[in-house]
Amino acid sequence: MDVIVKPTPELKGEIGALSSKNYTTRYLLVAALAEGTSTVYHPAHSEDSDAMRRCIADLGAVLEEDEEKIVITGFGRRPKDVKELNVGNAGAVLRFLMAIAALCPEVTFVNTYPDSLGKRPHDDLIDALGQLGVEVSHNEGRLPITISGGAPKGGKIRVSGSVSSQYLSALLFLTPLLAEDSEIEVLNDLKSKVVIGQTLEVLEQAGIVIHASDDYMHFRVPGGQSYQAKTYTVQGDYPGSAAILAAAAVTKSDVKVHRLAERSKQGERAVVDVLQMMDVPLSHQDGTVHIQGNGRLRPVEFDGDAATDAVLAMVAAAVFAEGTSRFYNVENLRYKECDRITDFLTELKKAGANVEERQAEIIVHGRPSGLEGGVTIKAHYDHRVIMALTVVGLRCRQPLVIKDAHHVAKSYPQFFDHIVSLGASVERVE
Repeated sequence: MDVIVKPTPELKGEIGALSSKNYTTRYLLVAALAEGTSTVYHPAHSEDSDAMRRCIADLGAVLEEDEEKIVITGFGRRPKDVKELNVGNAGAVLRFLMAIAALCPEVTFVNTYPDSLGKRPHDDLIDALGQLGVEVSHNEGRLPITISGGAPKGGKIRVSGSVSSQYLSALLFLTPLLAEDSEIEVLNDLKSKVVIGQTLEVLEQAGIVIHASDDYMHFRVPGGQSYQAKTYTVQGDYPGSAAILAAAAVTKSDVKVHRLAERSKQGERAVVDVLQMMDVPLSHQDGTVHIQGNGRLRPVEFDGDAATDAVLAMVAAAVFAEGTSRFYNVENLRYKECDRITDFLTELKKAGANVEERQAEIIVHGRPSGLEGGVTIKAHYDHRVIMALTVVGLRCRQPLVIKDAHHVAKSYPQFFDHIVSLGASVERVE
C-alpha cells in the first residue's frame, strides 16, 4: 500500500495512545517463561508483538485472548522442541528468543525479510551465547541463524552494548533460569540504557532478582530462579505517539493524546520535553498530552540516545523550525530496520528539506515556510520512517507519495486511521 499525504493546515481531536510495543513484548515473554498462568491487560497489536505471540505459542505457551487482555499459560524453563521460528521483521523479538532458544536442542530462525532484518548483524549476541556453551550457526552474523543449545551454563559473560541494548536484555531474560550464577560485563558503551531500565522493571515485576550497577555496565544474576505467574497492565506507547504529537506541533492544532503516563520509564517520553523546548504550546497532566499548535517552532539540540524511537519524529518537527537543530549521539539509528540516518535523510532531501548527516548526528536547517513536496519517496521497510515522513508531508505545498507505507503496521497498524481521524488529508492507494 502507498499513501498520498496532502497539505493539512489544521488537526483537531482526541485519541488514546496505542499500548507500548516494548512493554508488550517483554510481558508476553516473561509470562511464557513462568510456570502457571499470567494475564496481560491492554497488550499492543502490531507485527512485532504478534511475532512474539506466534513464537511463544510455537515454543509451547498457551494463549487465550479477548478484547482487553491475553491470558498466557507459560512453559517455564522447558520450551517445546521446535525446529524453526519465524520472527518476521522483529529485531528485538529475534534477539530475545535467540537467548531463550538456548534452552532448546536446536532451533533455526528463518530469514523472511532479507532486505531489512536479514541485513542486521547479531554478532555481539552470538559471541555472548558462545560464552554460555551454546553453538550458533549463522550467515556472517545474520539470518538464518541456528541455535544449538539444550544445556547453557552460567558464569562470566562479556557482551558489547555499542550496537544495541537488545543483546544485553536477551541475556538478562535467560540467565536467571540457568543453574549457575552469572556475571554480565558490558563492553564499550551501552546504547539505549533507558530500555535496559524497562527490561529490569519487567523482570522485577516477574519476581526475578538481578543486581545491577548504577551505570548498567555490570550485572550479577543469581541462578536457579523461576519466573512467577503475574498480572500485568501495558502502558501507553510514547514511540508511536511521538509522530502524532509532532504532527500536532507542526500544524494549527488542538489535539489530545490520552494514556501517556507522566512518570513513564520510556525514554521516548522526552518527546514531550523536546516539543516544549521548541516552544510548542502543550500541557501534560493526568496521563493526557494536550497540544494547541501554531506551527511555529524553535530549533533544538538533543541527545537522542535515550529516546531512540522518537528521534525521527522530532527531526520531522525540526524540519519546520526557525533555525538549525542538532540531534546527536544517534549512531544506533543506523542499525534499525534500515539506516535511519542516511535512508531517512535521503527521502527528506527529495521532499525539499535541508538536512545533513554525520556518523552519529542529524543536523536540520529548518524551513518554516514549508517544503515543496510533489515527489514520490521510499519507506525503506521502516515504520518509524513512514510515520516521520507523514508528519513532513502535512507541511508540503504539493502532495507527498510514500511507497510501501503498509510497513507502518510493524508497530502502529492504526497510525493512518488515527491521524486521519484528527483531520489529516491522507489517501491510501492499494
